[in-house]
Amino acid sequence: MQAVILAAGEGTRLRPLTVNRPKPLIEFAGTTSLEYNLSQLRGLVSEVIIIIGYKGEMIKEKIGDNYKGLKIKYVWQEKQLGTGDAIKKAAPLIKKEFLVLNGDDIYDGVDFKRCSKKLPCILIKEAQDPSNLGQVILKGNVVKDIIEKPPKIISHFGYIGVALFDKSIFNYQIKMSERGEYEITDYIKEIAKNQQLYWVKTKNWYPITAPWDIIKVNDLFLEKKRSKNEGNIEKNVVLKGNVVLEKNVRVLSGSYIEGSILIREGSTIGPNSYIRGSTTIGKNCRIGAAVEIKNSVIGNNTHISHLAYVGDSVIGDNVNIAAGFIAANLRHDGNSVKSMVKNVLVDTKLRKFGCVIGDNVKTGIGTLVYPGRKIWPDKFTIPGEIIKEDKM
Repeated sequence: MQAVILAAGEGTRLRPLTVNRPKPLIEFAGTTSLEYNLSQLRGLVSEVIIIIGYKGEMIKEKIGDNYKGLKIKYVWQEKQLGTGDAIKKAAPLIKKEFLVLNGDDIYDGVDFKRCSKKLPCILIKEAQDPSNLGQVILKGNVVKDIIEKPPKIISHFGYIGVALFDKSIFNYQIKMSERGEYEITDYIKEIAKNQQLYWVKTKNWYPITAPWDIIKVNDLFLEKKRSKNEGNIEKNVVLKGNVVLEKNVRVLSGSYIEGSILIREGSTIGPNSYIRGSTTIGKNCRIGAAVEIKNSVIGNNTHISHLAYVGDSVIGDNVNIAAGFIAANLRHDGNSVKSMVKNVLVDTKLRKFGCVIGDNVKTGIGTLVYPGRKIWPDKFTIPGEIIKEDKM
């Protein structure tokens, strides 16, 4: 059996983190969604076709032609014309049955195996509010219809981007939707009309649609790790909890590290720094004296200078945070934090959420960033879109 992974989109809701990389390559807990999903396909499929578009060369360079025994092929989707168009691009390479999945959400191999036993089949999620999903109408063990993001809730079951098809799917002709795309849900609708389409309810699915979702999946993955110390620790250092220190990590005197923590190879912490919560610090980072980092994801090659505080935040690669920086993460009125996503103010539904900083950003001494704000890379523009989202 083959698998088709959809990884061509721009990931605009995750900007500024996707300014310099495709969404499936955003790192958390030492991995990415694309690498994790590939690992879950091992033993089930022999070949994976990855549909690439936005910054696709980065995916090819990262994954290569073979990933831990999985044969990898690539198909370009030059224009973003939807998920239906994306899988049709792979049609010439499809032999028989194939599993299709989104490359930027987190799935479980157990669900893949359960879905693969029924042809055709889709993976669904039961939810109180499935308004952001294609809503699935069921009759017994089969799917009767699917409606893509209807204006009101018509079903509490939503399609989550995983399906098992065979090559005959391409015999159906689908039309461009009102939003100017060819939708995979229209293929699903045609199958449901013309044959029995089975469904499986997911056990583990974690969508990544906004920056704060990265903090959630980072926490989830770090909880599964077990303590390991391959670093160099000076005297008067405390390690408490599931702390993983990779090779050539240095923890300087007086530092206190507790919780579910991953510090990647080549990074230096302290002296007298406090790392807590569920935090990942990337490769070759320099976390200076008396820095506190809590429940955050810090990218590779990032420098956080002395007397800084970073809480509940996502920081990109090659960022330089100057001394005295504070990422505030709690509203004074006690309400949940809101953040701009594609020029719309979105409720994160989180009591605590700090900031999002894109790659290569440099801050000045004593910078204070309010909850939910984003800092974009210099000289980055999007035609027709306001990017100074910190002005709420």
